[in-house]
Amino acid sequence: MNILADGLNAFTTKKQVTGVVKYLAEPKAVISLIVSGKLKDYILLVRGGTTTFLAPALSKGAIGIITMSGAPESHLGILSREFQIPCIMTVNLAGSADKYIVGETPDSYFENVVKQLDGKRVTLVCDDRTTGKVVAA
Repeated sequence: MNILADGLNAFTTKKQVTGVVKYLAEPKAVISLIVSGKLKDYILLVRGGTTTFLAPALSKGAIGIITMSGAPESHLGILSREFQIPCIMTVNLAGSADKYIVGETPDSYFENVVKQLDGKRVTLVCDDRTTGKVVAA
């Protein structure tokens, strides 16, 4: 198992989803993806757990979510449980000493996560109560 990243698991599930990571930086990108009809091909990567603009994608069939900040108790964490969409939050890249710290994390941290994960085919493994894994597919 080639673990690319791990993070906080929003909820425990044996359901594993596989798709290409797609970074969504703004509401316009979410709407464009939904309209394309290819939403189910992607694991959605967003910056934070309060990313309410992602809500339309959840109701339209998003298969998985990765966040760079936020906690399972956040709005997005709660919605992922409601919709039963595997969700790994505050992801940490494997082999990197960089960690998200509230109020202290520079933009370079987020840019690096996007650089390392966006476009990669991955599987989300969320069968551990606390830790979810982003695994190369």
